[in-house]
Amino acid sequence: MASLFDQYEQATARAASSISQGPKEVVSAPITSGYVTAKMEEEVKIFSRMKINFTPPRPITHLVVNNNMLMMAMSDNVILRIDLEHPDQPDEVKLGEYQIHKLFLDPTGRHLIISTEQQEVFYLSRTGRKGKPLQKLKGHIIDSIGWNKLNTSDSTTAEVLMGTSKGLIFETEIQSGDDSRFFQQSLDQYWKQVFNLGKEGAVPVTGLEVELVQPALQNERRFFIMATTPGRLYQFVGIIPSSSETPVFQNVFHRYEASPASFLELPGNFGYSELQFSYGSKKTMPSNFAWMTGPGIYYGVFDFNSQSSDNLTKDSRLLPYPDTGKGDVTAAKPIAMALTEFHVLLLFQDRLKVMCVLNEQLIDEEVYNVKYGKILGVCRDKTRGTIWTFTDQSVFKYKVVKESRDVWRMYLDQGNFDRSKEFCQDNPANLDKVLTRQAEYFFENQKYDKSALYFAMTERSFEEVALKFIGAQQTTALRMFLDKKLSTLRPQEKTQMTMLVMWLIELYLNQLGEFRAREEARNTHDKVHTEFQKFLAQTRVMECLSGNVDTVYDLIASHGDVEDMVFFAMLMKDYERVISHHIQHDDYHSALEVLRKPKDTGLYYKFSPVLMQHIPNELVTAWIDLGKTLDPKKLIPALVQYDHSAQASQVNEAIRYLRFCTLNLFNTEQAIHNYLLSLYAKFQPEELMEYLEQQGDIEDRVHYDLKYALRLCAEHNHKRACVHIYTTMGLYEEAVDLALQVDVDLAKQSAEKPEDDNELKKKLWLRIARHVVEKQSDIQEAMLVLQECPQIKIEDILPFFPDFVTIDHFKDAICNSLADYNEHIESLKKEMEDATDSAQNIRGDIQEVRNKYGIVGGSQKCASCNYPLLTRSFYLFPCQHMFHADCLNKEVLPHLTMVKRTRMSELQRRLSQLQTHRSPASSAPSGDAITKRDELDQIKNELDDITAAECVYCGEIMIKSVDRPFIEPDDYDATIKSWE
Repeated sequence: MASLFDQYEQATARAASSISQGPKEVVSAPITSGYVTAKMEEEVKIFSRMKINFTPPRPITHLVVNNNMLMMAMSDNVILRIDLEHPDQPDEVKLGEYQIHKLFLDPTGRHLIISTEQQEVFYLSRTGRKGKPLQKLKGHIIDSIGWNKLNTSDSTTAEVLMGTSKGLIFETEIQSGDDSRFFQQSLDQYWKQVFNLGKEGAVPVTGLEVELVQPALQNERRFFIMATTPGRLYQFVGIIPSSSETPVFQNVFHRYEASPASFLELPGNFGYSELQFSYGSKKTMPSNFAWMTGPGIYYGVFDFNSQSSDNLTKDSRLLPYPDTGKGDVTAAKPIAMALTEFHVLLLFQDRLKVMCVLNEQLIDEEVYNVKYGKILGVCRDKTRGTIWTFTDQSVFKYKVVKESRDVWRMYLDQGNFDRSKEFCQDNPANLDKVLTRQAEYFFENQKYDKSALYFAMTERSFEEVALKFIGAQQTTALRMFLDKKLSTLRPQEKTQMTMLVMWLIELYLNQLGEFRAREEARNTHDKVHTEFQKFLAQTRVMECLSGNVDTVYDLIASHGDVEDMVFFAMLMKDYERVISHHIQHDDYHSALEVLRKPKDTGLYYKFSPVLMQHIPNELVTAWIDLGKTLDPKKLIPALVQYDHSAQASQVNEAIRYLRFCTLNLFNTEQAIHNYLLSLYAKFQPEELMEYLEQQGDIEDRVHYDLKYALRLCAEHNHKRACVHIYTTMGLYEEAVDLALQVDVDLAKQSAEKPEDDNELKKKLWLRIARHVVEKQSDIQEAMLVLQECPQIKIEDILPFFPDFVTIDHFKDAICNSLADYNEHIESLKKEMEDATDSAQNIRGDIQEVRNKYGIVGGSQKCASCNYPLLTRSFYLFPCQHMFHADCLNKEVLPHLTMVKRTRMSELQRRLSQLQTHRSPASSAPSGDAITKRDELDQIKNELDDITAAECVYCGEIMIKSVDRPFIEPDDYDATIKSWE
């Protein structure tokens, strides 16, 4: 048996079905581009049968498969257990003399229940070596089991329901025991009847399924139970608390004890039936069910969201059995059934028929040759989805190849477009057919808007669809079609995009014009108008129209739609056009609002002259908000746009902006300051002096033109301003002369301005004094002038007084003047005495220095070279530092300037020359020798002044060399290398 199921995973498709499949529908490609006509997959049968290379040693009686675990019972009551993952390692379990009634394998393949005709029930675990009797179940023939699908344990089945041949439903839990012969425990933990379907007569419970629907509350669970007899179908719905004790399913059935449970009864049962659930692909909950009964297959879909307590199914219907073509009534009855997501496999005495549950059509039929033996059953692996049939001599497996391949077409024929699209998402051609059919359906039912949306998703000819809506006069639907089609275009398809956008704009404008003409269509107009503006504001539309702006302007203008033209211009950021439009309609505030948005300085410079004439306050506020972004010089044309007689507010606003520029922006442009000064001089003279004082009186620091300001102030007779300008220009005499025409105090202030020129200040004060004496004849005021200006004495102003003035008027002034002279003389005498004393002290210090000496011992050493000092000429400083003459030169030389270095070299060279040509000492000195000796002394003195002016270690040279590096930058690299 090592070769058992060697071909388990081979998928050899059958060559052809024994029944005609009928003509295939020719799939035509869409007339527009979008698909490539190609055959995507090989046409193979959905259900392909293959025989397993296996010959049983004895006839097969029963077979069940779940989770790749196959359990097979043979005529000698031996159970063959095969793990299909390892088919070459089968196990045999002998049951004894008991005749097997049915086998029940849980969805996990871990637990097997064996029901016998002798009313004995056995349990076989996945690893068990023998079947163990369930003592509490003795006396019952089990016909169905409702497994607990939440259970994943190897050691227990958890709570399960069992249906007997007499209509009783029991709840039990089975735990697998060990194989010890000394200790035996009861496998069935408890055995409790929870319901009776055979109250009216004993009937077998042919089908039993249990499903956890959904939690009702946090600590509750909602369960659904479906049970069948040969002629009836029952549904039970109930809530089980999490803390419920066994039997737990009693909580579901107890509400049906008082009143009879509702059921569906079908006539004509043939003594047996079968119930199957289908879970579809990757679903934890069953999607549909099938009940094989007398008149046919009762099929339906589950609706677990329903809150009904009696029925959780929908779309239920009876599917009649396919005609076998034989007169034998017995042969027309199926003996077993398997349910998939879309098909029912019916097993008859000599063949297997496959029927689609969607269109109730027979799609395939497999005839079994008598050489394979008698057909016994069909089963489906609920976990892996594989389908198995068996005879008493052979085992067959069915490979399912893309079961849902034609489902889309069936749903389409039923008009269920949504479900049809679900099953053709991977096939664009089929999806296009569904969308086209759905679009035509909506068009035929006059649901044009929906039809347009779906036509736009198809590959239907664009021209054909457009003409279709034009012919039906459905402009709105046509718009929707074009808009949806536009969204499917790629960015590089610019021509098509431009065409659609322009067409849509034309359609919108036509509709708006029609609605605008009808007062009753006002609401519709507003709605379409909003849609139109949203359409224009789309990013893709704006990008498309950016190169066709003039065309859109012409199009909108042809319909006279001014509002939308302004809106479009704003979208295109064509602010100049919008502002011009508002100005033409005297809507200056709206123009300014638009002007504020882009913050384009060029637009400000262009439109400010017009706006300044009408809304100066708002415009200037906008200027101020922009701050330094604007160039005030370029706004001068707008600032000069005012009417002297009518628009004083413009002047005030111009001054407000110019003040902002000068005070807040610190603008120093002369043109700005000149214009502000001119406005002050002409319209606000009271502010003129404040401005001039803010600018100051330093000629180089004022920002206005002094000559222009002087001329302007003179024209408008602003004398105080002229005085200020004169003083700023340094024309103090003119300033004092003009100030004397206004106010003597002003003249005094002007006379004090030249602080560093006492002569000029005295001259100015004399002008003031002369004016006071000659023009005002005020002697007392003249005396005050003497007190305010110390430079002027009484003798300076006496010539200004007339001859008849007596001395009494000047008595005090003359006395004060004489007293001042006396004090000045005394001060000079004191200074002379101090100078004499200082000179005597200096002469004494010089004499003392000349007589000062120091003692040098024989052991004294040079502070620089550390050699004995007396070996050659040396210098001794008052600080007691001693240096050889040549050592001192070396120490001082690096600290000398280039000029002194050059001079020192010249002196040393000249000294060497003179010492070389010195005459002998014995000869009498001649005049030339005396001259050379004087020159030699002079050179030595000058050299001493350069090198020995101060101690190199204690003097200024040492102080200046504090921040000097020990190693000069030029010598740094060489020094570092010498250290390596």
